[in-house]
Amino acid sequence: MGQLNVAVAQINPQLCELDTNLSMHRHWIQQARDQQADLLLFPELSLTGYQVGRRTPEMAMKRDDSRLQALAKESGDMISWVGFIESAGPGEYYNAMAGLQHGRVVGVHRKLNLPTYGGLEEGKWFHAGQDLDIHACAPDWQAACMICADMWNPALVHCAMLKRPDLLLSPANSASAIVSDHFSNENNWTVNLQFYAMIYGMPVLMANRYGPEGGAHFWGGSRILGPRGETLALAEDRECLIQAQLDADATAAARFDHPAIRDANTTLVQRLLKAID
Repeated sequence: MGQLNVAVAQINPQLCELDTNLSMHRHWIQQARDQQADLLLFPELSLTGYQVGRRTPEMAMKRDDSRLQALAKESGDMISWVGFIESAGPGEYYNAMAGLQHGRVVGVHRKLNLPTYGGLEEGKWFHAGQDLDIHACAPDWQAACMICADMWNPALVHCAMLKRPDLLLSPANSASAIVSDHFSNENNWTVNLQFYAMIYGMPVLMANRYGPEGGAHFWGGSRILGPRGETLALAEDRECLIQAQLDADATAAARFDHPAIRDANTTLVQRLLKAID
């Protein structure tokens, strides 16, 4: 498998300004290509902003939207994961990530866990995804994608890891104090990401926004972690691009030392789940 050059774009998209955000994406895609990245990850809902609310239908795109295809052409051989609202049917909208490469959409992940606590109300606007897919991102490299609150349901992450991806993509829209004044997103996301990277021997790319939207402040903290939970790259408090090189041998060594996926004992877990009323 060798090595994979990965990048994360920490940006602050403008709310419901699609043309502005598309131009911003083209800029960062070109920056990542200039640095020879194989994969570029943008934050959740990077094309629309977060607090879309009743403008959701207006901001939604189908998978074959020409604007996504144009970004995919800009990506060339690099795969770019961008956040968008997917229009899947009359009144059916998903908070989704699209993998763009070679002029087409090569993969889509729909957010599974829609938060409706604190200042979060995604369940009012979006349908919940129902599938966990693994996406090819380079020869012999495959990625699982878990959007923001997906990462806060350990059972969902565990199911994704049992598919044996080579890396985990974690796009987010995490704002300071949006859950509560006593729940620190800044501190708790650090624990969350390091735990999954370490326990599964899994490199993790986390792309969060940085900057204001309405009364919310998105705190950034985008990072790239290695398969032992070590920090390979950490974004500063600004819009920026971070980059790191992943090594398949390092992942293999971490998983040999701690074989969490090998020893998951899925049959036992299934039996125990069935016993729960």
